[in-house]
Amino acid sequence: MAQFLIKKSKTGFTFNLKASNKETIATSEVYNTKDSCRRGIKSVIRNAKSHVEDQTAKEVKKLLAPKYEIYKDKKGEFRFRLKAGNQQIIAVGEGYKSLAACKNGIASIGKNAAKAEIVSEQ
Repeated sequence: MAQFLIKKSKTGFTFNLKASNKETIATSEVYNTKDSCRRGIKSVIRNAKSHVEDQTAKEVKKLLAPKYEIYKDKKGEFRFRLKAGNQQIIAVGEGYKSLAACKNGIASIGKNAAKAEIVSEQ
């Protein structure tokens, strides 16, 4: 079963969305409190099936948030960020070698977020 894993960090709380195979699909920013981290998780669940704006395409069709933005990082890898309706980044993905793999990561969020259990690391 997929899960949102809440972790305490030096400066607050973060979460990782993990697929049933325990691979991390997406990571959050740092939140000041565990409650605000849980609200971030709820926002990811609400926005998990948003449209995708591929910023690596020749012609970028700009979309309103909520949306996923696909871009290339400094290493030339494909990455995504999920933005809520208020334009805040609520989750980011790892670097992928191909656009197709990046899109699969996005699809995995849409498939797993709504049914993922929320777990706090001890």
